[in-house]
Amino acid sequence: MASERKGVITFKGGPLTLIGPELKVGDAAPNFKLLNNSLQEITLDNFKGKTLIISVAPSLDTPVCSLQTQRFNKEIPQLPAGVEVITVSADLPFAQGRFCGAEGIKMLTLSDHRDMAFGDAYGTHIKELRLETRSIFVVGKDGKLKHVEIVKEVTDHPNYDEALKVAKANA
Repeated sequence: MASERKGVITFKGGPLTLIGPELKVGDAAPNFKLLNNSLQEITLDNFKGKTLIISVAPSLDTPVCSLQTQRFNKEIPQLPAGVEVITVSADLPFAQGRFCGAEGIKMLTLSDHRDMAFGDAYGTHIKELRLETRSIFVVGKDGKLKHVEIVKEVTDHPNYDEALKVAKANA
């Protein structure tokens, strides 16, 4: 059974429980299994040798999550070669595909809906909602976490600039 961390985050001020470990900078990035919009399984190994920004959002159909995904999508052309960006949410892959088409999102969106394995491995699974909590991870080429941000209040934006700075420094 995965560990539970109560009160680490809030949703509109109410405390929630996260399932999974509290990851820290320097930890090895846990592997994951996520589905792309074609229902193909994607793992951390798909990004081996690259710096990876993992933008985690509760649901792409909400305003802050939509803006978070649009912000990273807009930043991709300015990133150095070897830096990739993905968005992870518990939305169905089909809903992610619809969102990306409607919003002109070109970046890879991956679904943790099937078994919440990413959330359980990265400590982002909100027990009460079966959603991901808003967070950002930067995985270096060496497979180690270079940046970890779990946003305290789910409705707040993450620190985009800090994550982008760390990713560029580790390109």
